[in-house]
Parts: sequence; structure tokens; C-alpha cells
Amino acid sequence: MSKLIGSWSFYKKTLMIAVPIMIQNLITNFVALIDNIMVGQVGTEQMTGVAIINQILFVFNLAVFGAVSGSGIFSAQFFGKGDREGVRHTMRFKLITAMCICLVGIAVFVLFDDTLINMYLKGESAGLDVAKTFHSAKDYLAIMLIGLVPFALENVYSGTLREGGIATVPMYAGIAAVVTNTVLNALLIFGLGPFPVMGVKGAAIATVISRFVQTGIVICWTHWKRNELVYPKSLYRRLYVPKELIKSISIKGLIPLTANECLWSLGIASLAACYSVRGVDVVAGQNISSTVVNLFNVLFIAFGSGVSVVIGQLLGANELEKAKDAAPKLITFSALLCVVVGTVMALFAPLFPLMYKTTDAVRNLATAFIIVSAIWMPAHGMLHATYFTLRSGGKTVITFFFDCGFSWCVSVPLAYCLAHFTSLNIIVIYFIVQSAELIKCVIGAVLIKKGVWLSNIVK
Repeated sequence: MSKLIGSWSFYKKTLMIAVPIMIQNLITNFVALIDNIMVGQVGTEQMTGVAIINQILFVFNLAVFGAVSGSGIFSAQFFGKGDREGVRHTMRFKLITAMCICLVGIAVFVLFDDTLINMYLKGESAGLDVAKTFHSAKDYLAIMLIGLVPFALENVYSGTLREGGIATVPMYAGIAAVVTNTVLNALLIFGLGPFPVMGVKGAAIATVISRFVQTGIVICWTHWKRNELVYPKSLYRRLYVPKELIKSISIKGLIPLTANECLWSLGIASLAACYSVRGVDVVAGQNISSTVVNLFNVLFIAFGSGVSVVIGQLLGANELEKAKDAAPKLITFSALLCVVVGTVMALFAPLFPLMYKTTDAVRNLATAFIIVSAIWMPAHGMLHATYFTLRSGGKTVITFFFDCGFSWCVSVPLAYCLAHFTSLNIIVIYFIVQSAELIKCVIGAVLIKKGVWLSNIVK
């Protein structure tokens, strides 16, 4: 048992990084819930249109996350080694790749917006106007494109700060963005005071402005503290990155992790598309449930980020035995945390959909989706910490097959076949697809025990 449970002092370092991320993400996702409710007050079609675009943008968001976190493997180990020049080079690499992804993403969304939106508008619906849903989605996407660049820059700066053990500044920036977003949502969606009623357009404008606020705070603080941090000095004087580092990051981080995040997020989008053949009501129900579930998921997601920093710094300092001892304890803690969180989420599942102005059918679906997600949350908590542990050692090819490989080879085909070729209830289908994650839990436990991830990549 001592191999799986550590002392309070052992968990303290991870929690010092994870808790600010938890707070930031909890507030952000709580506001996302409020945003959803606000847009839902305008109408179910508008709420569903926004949900469709958020699902599409999810692919872009994870592409940026993959590129930044792929390089972040090296940043964490450079911090552990005490090599600030290495951190500077890695941050430049992040900036270049993030901007390239922005250009590609904007081009795709502008050229193929109609096709992407129509992927989710299939099947029957109970009284929902599909045309109105389509136009709401188009309006929302057109404005959200403006926020892609600040989103990417914020990921680069906040990711680097966290990899160095500074998680409070991104948290404060996130809180400022949340306050901005909430106030502007109320003013612009409903047209309070002198502002016009803008509906989904107002929600998009509020989100974009809040992203600029968040990015501005993080960038300004980082460069204001450049003498203490060292690595922001001369960051933009020239965009030089050593060829060997470019090669290492590309092979061990950028290519496999960006590909993983893109393909995994496409897998999630494909799963949503599979479920959507059962009607637009299912899309609306999943939108409500995913917003609620994300509010609870922030705990194990943030803890996973803490795991990646702690394990990465231990590996960079060449303390392999300490890393080997820490990993199973951190993974176990994540799973146990999710037992508690999942129980609370299941108990309150029927209450959240009542806050939405929608049909009883959509509310019932949302409640059922939330309960199923709560049941499988401990498995997801274990998998998330396992994924970040494997990734910290630069074993990104393994994580590629572990993560997106599983999604495309198991989850998506399973959901497609069950949704298209059986008469099973959509909730039963969702439960079966979620249960397949147990296979990954077994594979992950074997990989961690074998120690295939124990590697110092910045010697």
C-alpha cells in the first residue's frame, strides 16, 4: 500500500501547481456553464449552435495544446536542470508553431465552415429549427475566429510559467478574463442598459475580449519579471532555435503530441457526430452535460498538469528513482479524487439541466449523460495522470497509440456501429462506449509499472 499512497508533504508540491490551475479552470468552466445558461435563455437553437462551434473549435484548441505541451516536455526538464537558455529556445519554438497552427486553423474554418457545421445537424428533433441552429452557429464562429491568436499566445506563456512552477499568475489572468466575460455576456447577450440585444454574437464578442484581457495580463507580467525569470530576455530579438533542439522537440514532442491532440479531438468530435444521428435533442443534451461535466473534470485535469511538471522536473534533474516512486502514488491520488468528485456530480445531476430553458426531453438526456460520466470519472482520472506521466519522459509515440490510437481503433468504431446499426437507447450506447476506457486503464497500469517512461531527454 505504501507504493500507492504517499505522505501529505509528498503531494504538497504537486498540489501547489495543481490547485491554482484547478481554481482557474473551475472558475472558467463555471462561467462557461453560466454562458451556456445565458445563451440557452435566448433559445435552444442558439444554445445548440454555440455548442456545435465549440465542438469544432475544440479540435483547434487541442492542436495548440498539443504543440505547446509537446514542447513543454522539454521546458519542464530544462527547468529541472536549471537551463534557462534551453527554456528560452523552447518558448520560441512554441511561439512559431502556435502561430502556424493559427493560420491553418483560420483558413480551414473560413473555407469549410458550412460543411463542418452540417456534420452535426442530422437526425430528427423535437421542435427544434435546424435552419436557425445553423445560422446561430455561423454567426458565432465568424466572431470567435478573432480570438484564436490570443488564445494560442496565452497557452504559450501560461504553459511556460507553469512548467517553471509558477501557476498563480495564469490563475489571476484567468479570473480577470472570467469576470470580463461574465459582465460582457450579461450586457451583450440580453442588451442591458445602452447595449443592443446581440444573442450569440454578444456571447462571442464577450469571449474574444476576455481572451485579449487574459493574454495581455500573462504577457505583460512575464516580461515585467524578465530579470527574475531570465528566459523572457531577448525572447523576440531573434527567433533562433538550435537545430538539434528543433529536431528533438519535433520528433519527441511536437509531431506525436500535436498529431495525438488533433486526432484525439477529431475522435471526440466524431463521437459527438455519431451520437447526433439520434437527433438534435441529443446534441443539445450533450451540450448541457459536457458543460457540467467539464466543471467537475477540472480537478483531475489540473492535477494531471501538476503531475507532468513534478515528474518532468524530477526526470530533468536525473532523479529517476524518485520519479518512479512518485508516479503510481500520484496516479492513485487522481483516481481517488475522482471517486469523491464523481459521487457529488451524480447526486446533483438532475438539478443542473433545470437551469436551462429547453424541453423536458433535452433535460432528461442531459441528466442521464451526466450520471454516466460520473460513473466513469475515476477511470478518466487515472488515465489522465497516466497519460501525463508517460508524456513527461518523452515517450510520446506510446502516448499517441495510448490516447488517440485507442479512440480511433475502439471508441469511434464502437459508437458508430452502435448508433447506426442498433436500436439501443443513446444513453446505453454512451455507457458502453465509456466502459471501453477500462481497457486503457489496464494498459496504462502495465506501462507505468514497466517504467518505459523513465527518461532524461535534456542531458
